[in-house]
Amino acid sequence: MELRHLRYFVAVAEELHFGRAAARLHMAQPPLSRQIRQLEEELGVTLLDRGKRRVDLTPAGRTFLAEARRVLVQSERAVRAAQRTERGEIGPLALGFVPAADLELLPRALRLCSARHPHFELELHPMTRCQQVDALRSGRIQVGVVFLPFDGGGLTIEPLSREPLVAVLPAGHRLARRERVRMLDLQDDPMISFPRARRDGDHMTLSACRRAGFEPRMSYATDRIETNLALVAAGLGVSLMPASIKNLRRSGVVYRPLVPPAPQVEMAVAYPREAPSPAVATFLHVLREAARGRPRWPRPVGAARLGSESAEPAPSYSA
Repeated sequence: MELRHLRYFVAVAEELHFGRAAARLHMAQPPLSRQIRQLEEELGVTLLDRGKRRVDLTPAGRTFLAEARRVLVQSERAVRAAQRTERGEIGPLALGFVPAADLELLPRALRLCSARHPHFELELHPMTRCQQVDALRSGRIQVGVVFLPFDGGGLTIEPLSREPLVAVLPAGHRLARRERVRMLDLQDDPMISFPRARRDGDHMTLSACRRAGFEPRMSYATDRIETNLALVAAGLGVSLMPASIKNLRRSGVVYRPLVPPAPQVEMAVAYPREAPSPAVATFLHVLREAARGRPRWPRPVGAARLGSESAEPAPSYSA
């Protein structure tokens, strides 16, 4: 029994007339009648009660019709799923991302992906940079969104966007009413930051403070932006975060730009060096387009990406 036999039977069962069914299937009536007879012989049951003027379904035919329809629907679904997978539209794809990627860049990419590829399956995993290295190498994730610099030997690393850091202050802080804050004005405040793992490269907060000429007094380190903001709101310290943090409103906290040249942070995408799968290629295209639509803050004269001496955006490269 083949799928065509099911299609033939469904057409006859719905038309209850061999002539109309044959016309619907764009075939002659005698071959259609023979195919239905062969199907009944193979099944060992009578599906149709053939009268002189009309055709009716037998009880076995009614049962078989319902199942045949389900099989045809499932087969069409399987075909469409295979075609979408070949085009890179379905996944599943596991994505790792650092804190702050979900403030602007990632939501923009997900909206774009959902609009263009509504059946694309994504698994989202918040991770530190070094966790993403292990996950990418083991295959637990296929794409990572990270801060630069990123030590990812054997991985392709492609810069996406950059933005300045801003000061995150308690609402009652002595500097909260200023339009801009100097980095040196924060040297006596306890710093709330993201954790620094052994292999995580230069630390965003440490790099910014050291470039400003002081060693920060680190108080708390958490891997969740919301927790960091809660600690700042409680008056337990200040923080430095990417400017897109302004998209996240939090009572008891104010965001103030830093006096130029403000330290900047760059975000990149990391993925295995070998040829990407269709799903990875599709999401990389979406991510690049989302990054192009995101504001690219001008790099002030003399400012460099944190952890790098280069004053120019890094090109795509394989680490």
